[in-house]
Amino acid sequence: MALFTRPSKSLRPQHFPGQAPIDVYGDGVFRFAEMSHDGSLLCVPSGVYGWPVTQVSEITEDLLAEVFAEAADIDILVLGCGRDIAAVPKGLRERLREVGIALEVMATGPAVRTYNILLSEGRPVAAALIVL
Repeated sequence: MALFTRPSKSLRPQHFPGQAPIDVYGDGVFRFAEMSHDGSLLCVPSGVYGWPVTQVSEITEDLLAEVFAEAADIDILVLGCGRDIAAVPKGLRERLREVGIALEVMATGPAVRTYNILLSEGRPVAAALIVL
């Protein structure tokens, strides 16, 4: 059973309240907290949200609004770019730096593993994970 349905180009109001490690990923699905979600995810301190991004070039400040809103509780944003690493626009990197968030860019598999480790260590982390 999917947690969410496909969205428009903004965050959906439904979300899992709180951070949870990602248990399984691949084939277009993420599993966490005994639920599954078809599509990309944005994981921030307030919860796990469905995220309407399919490639890095679609990411805008608006699509990271939850990250900016919770910047005081986030030191690191782990960006999973899908199967390959992609360049993040300079303006977006600078905006994250301005609010004190370090950006770590990698493929989604390593991003999930990094997010899970940082989360288990109690680090102030968020993740933007593009579905594989």
